[in-house]
Amino acid sequence: MLHFLFPDSHDHPTEPMNSTKCLEFLLLGFSEEPKVQPLIFGLFLSMYLIAVFGNLLIILATTSDSHLHTPMYFFLSILSFTDICLTSTTVPKMLVNIQTQSKVITYAGCITQMFFFLLFVVFDDLLLTVMAYDRYVAICHPLHYSVIMNPWLCGQLALASWTIGALHALLHSLMALRLSFCTRVEIPHFYCDFTKLVHLACSDAFINDMVMYFTSLLLGGGPLSGILYSYCKIVSSIHTIPSAQGKHKAFSTCASHLSVVSLFYCTGLGVYLSSAATHSSHSSERASVMYTVVTPMLNPFIYSLRNKDIKRALKRLFGAKDKRTDFS
Repeated sequence: MLHFLFPDSHDHPTEPMNSTKCLEFLLLGFSEEPKVQPLIFGLFLSMYLIAVFGNLLIILATTSDSHLHTPMYFFLSILSFTDICLTSTTVPKMLVNIQTQSKVITYAGCITQMFFFLLFVVFDDLLLTVMAYDRYVAICHPLHYSVIMNPWLCGQLALASWTIGALHALLHSLMALRLSFCTRVEIPHFYCDFTKLVHLACSDAFINDMVMYFTSLLLGGGPLSGILYSYCKIVSSIHTIPSAQGKHKAFSTCASHLSVVSLFYCTGLGVYLSSAATHSSHSSERASVMYTVVTPMLNPFIYSLRNKDIKRALKRLFGAKDKRTDFS
């Protein structure tokens, strides 16, 4: 999830090695062992298909059921679409490289992949913040929920998140274009990670580093602070509810979102920080897999298993008979 939040602290190359316009990069991936390649291919293909079809089912369920045409499920459908796009940005290229036994990605392809990866990661992050605000309004201001979370505001929040993500991705992509690379640049990753790319440049990347740290603080700390603030208010409001049943009902409305937020940040921050401490490229790759593939794959299960409305919508989608007793 958050490679853009915590740039690697590797030193820049100090010797100017044949600086020229690089036309292609090599994605080293996870392993060069031929016997391991089929296992990696099968594992990632399975996870990718589960992530795509799982999130697609969430989108179909929320759009086909009129009972789910609410702000909460509007943002959930966008989150599912973003997760599909995020995994599709990196995994298919890796699968193609394994199948063709080629590690090459063109310069233009690398910059394009980096742009869309940054776009969807930030959009995902901001959407989770918007969903936390939606739950805050629903629990802390239930009588004014329909007035505050009106369709116009929901659309504006989604558009603002998309715009910020696009501007962030465009900024880093344009700054990457000003860098010069040595011939035959090898990226120790399975996709064009921006932090790895910057630290492989032969030219001075000091400005790129400063912009990375600034945007990390702004787009990493800002949304996380907003989520924590929203849930502090939610917990405080739940404590004022007199009945235990009322407390359980209020908490259940945000349990799935809280699970996704925890998974998103714990895998992105915890695993990546541990890998950054060891300066291991393989640890960094494993961290990336957690938030670029595993988290989008698990999100549909979290929402479908913990949400009765989603279960009901999925049963209707597949033509199953709707029985209230099935969800007890």
